Amino acid sequence: MNATPDAPDAPDAPDASCDDSPVLLRREGRSAHLVLNRPRAINALNHAMVRIMADALDTWERDGSVATVVLTGAGERGLCAGGDIRSIHDDVRAGRAAASAAFWRDEYRLNARIARFPKPYVAVMDGIVMGGGVGVSAHGGVRVVTERSRVAMPETGIGFVPDVGGTYLLTRTPGELGTHLALTGAPVGAGDALLCGLADHFVPSERLREFTAALAGTEAADAVRQYATEAPAGELAEHREWIDHCYAADSVEEIVDRLHAWGGRHAKEAAETILAKSPTSLKVTLAALRRARELPSLEAVLEQEYRVSLAALGSPDLPEGIRAQVVDKDRRPRWSPAELAQVTEAAVGRHFEPVDGESLGLL
Repeated sequence: MNATPDAPDAPDAPDASCDDSPVLLRREGRSAHLVLNRPRAINALNHAMVRIMADALDTWERDGSVATVVLTGAGERGLCAGGDIRSIHDDVRAGRAAASAAFWRDEYRLNARIARFPKPYVAVMDGIVMGGGVGVSAHGGVRVVTERSRVAMPETGIGFVPDVGGTYLLTRTPGELGTHLALTGAPVGAGDALLCGLADHFVPSERLREFTAALAGTEAADAVRQYATEAPAGELAEHREWIDHCYAADSVEEIVDRLHAWGGRHAKEAAETILAKSPTSLKVTLAALRRARELPSLEAVLEQEYRVSLAALGSPDLPEGIRAQVVDKDRRPRWSPAELAQVTEAAVGRHFEPVDGESLGLL
């Protein structure tokens, strides 16, 4: 989930050569580095950061001296915790929804750009990697996690729906693992990120500095072979039986019923977690996942997600969810409608309708 205070006609992005730029750009030998640089906000993305990253990729793709692009985050807490969701709350309340729409348009285009980047794009997914952080990392060609990684798409908890290509990624996990992660918003560690196809390699955090330094003069594949090791065991594999059975249901209500009927502690906890989320977001998320399975490409899924995101801007649950989580922090959102049974098929379907004049232009 991401948002931005910038208006559609925002000024040019800050100079990324300055230490106070929200994205630092630097060269080390044949590697070019993108360093997300808002450590106090766990490097949450804003519109300026997206523009800096897109411009840098355009430049480095044409630069024959750049062999590899490396994405990291400043500070010790994580690569990127998502986006500035307080800003979207303020935008919606002030009638400035167009600012968030403009940000999403550029962000989703960047996600597609990363997925198709012709040179190795090495994403170091250390620490917290959530929402928009997944979008700028998990579409890369070389995705590295560590024992500190916590990867999640937690949008249903703030009245939103997984975006940044998240529904594309989550529909390509084994079985119904992606549906479980999308509806609950649960974070996963390194082993489960690898199992779910959200990452490719495990490098212990104590070796990250050596690994990224090696990329200055070593091909990405060779550096991975030198520094990657076996990841710690994950947790999801042992729960595949109940996850695959329960989440294969055709509605959120039936999923919850199956989870309760299964009888195990983990299934019951998943049901309780789901029931605390926005009912509308849950139903739209399940529909988005099922539809994404039938779409032919990441670009097609991103176009769908853009339509869903625009529809969410008019939903009462999005500003309410953000209010409860990050503004007032009472953790007591008042969802509207408040119950799954009150969310109609028509209300869900409206999220997928095209918006006149609004497209990413990816297809």
